[in-house]
Amino acid sequence: MKASHKDYNVGMSSSSRSIYRNLEGEKQVLELYQRALGGLKIKFEERMISTRHGNTHTLITGSTESPPLIIFQGGNTINPVTLSWFLPLLKEYRVFAPDTIGHPGKSEQNRISPSDDSFGEWAVDLLDNLGLEKSSFIGPSYGAGIILRLAAYAPERISSAVLLMPSGIASGPLLPMLIQVVLPMFLYRFFPNHRRLTNAVRPLFTKEMDEIDVDVIGVVYEHVNLETKMPRHASQKELMNFIAPTLIFAGEEDIFFPAKIILPRAKEIINNLISVESIKGCRHFPSKEILYNINNRIRIFLSENR
Repeated sequence: MKASHKDYNVGMSSSSRSIYRNLEGEKQVLELYQRALGGLKIKFEERMISTRHGNTHTLITGSTESPPLIIFQGGNTINPVTLSWFLPLLKEYRVFAPDTIGHPGKSEQNRISPSDDSFGEWAVDLLDNLGLEKSSFIGPSYGAGIILRLAAYAPERISSAVLLMPSGIASGPLLPMLIQVVLPMFLYRFFPNHRRLTNAVRPLFTKEMDEIDVDVIGVVYEHVNLETKMPRHASQKELMNFIAPTLIFAGEEDIFFPAKIILPRAKEIINNLISVESIKGCRHFPSKEILYNINNRIRIFLSENR
């Protein structure tokens, strides 16, 4: 049985609370969005979905007769960049990829609180208006934290979950982040040039740095008021009813969410943890080779846990 469609009064227009520092910056981000989307070379639909937290632009792609798969984007980036990681799954799933509200993209620009049930409410509204009782979910980084907020709020709506380099579980030490990521980011923002941008993004990438990824990070650093609050760390108590099969990947060298910190706590708080996989030599952005292996592992996991 499909859930009923719901409409919401979203109130103020996004322009009155923009995440962008200026109109030129917004224009550059949206131009990169279209460039990255075109680079995927896939057929897709675009739908604006009403939720109680604002209108949500959603990309819909993949096999029309296949099971649903919702992919939440990483934080402070654009949806097509995240979607590019999982293109091999489009042959087997009907993929719904919403632009996270309050992050770069085409959705409403008001911020959703990552510390309460708001993201769970948002995800439920998306499921309702897509006519889905439940779905499999994939979320890298910030997107993983959103899945865990849904798991705490409405765990029955998740059939299986894949979390990559996940927020919402634990975090790495603050000082290395400040020195290696935050300080170079501010240097680039105030004195932008290619060398400073390279210095700012290198700690995030495992190996090669795709041009479009670097361009997106540069424009976001320069023109967007970044979301600095990650989804709240989930507790064992609030996930006690979350029993969906879950697969977690964490990078050994991820400066934000290192495997040695993420994996032990994940085992403590998640009930049906099928596998927790530490990726040797992997930083926050996996290499193409690592992504190839991750997609193969996800394909097997999802086929066994629909």
